[in-house]
Amino acid sequence: MDLFERLRKETVRAQDEDDLPDFLALQIFEIADCSGDFRKHESEIEDLIKQVRNYDTYGQTGYLGMGVNNAILEGTLKKLKSLVEK
Repeated sequence: MDLFERLRKETVRAQDEDDLPDFLALQIFEIADCSGDFRKHESEIEDLIKQVRNYDTYGQTGYLGMGVNNAILEGTLKKLKSLVEK
């Protein structure tokens, strides 16, 4: 499976199972749809996939504090967008 297909699949799963907000999902789908722009940043996309997989509405509140909340995802998305705007 292509990296960007994995990103899309994980985002849909997070929306369905982990209550990932639509406004974040839309931003992630934009990245997945513009794979050509982000192809040079595959390691950052891998990190984003991991963050989406670990999304938790109440991030960092679990026993091990391993959840990813809105603020963390928003920061990652902002960083990714800035990489392609250069």
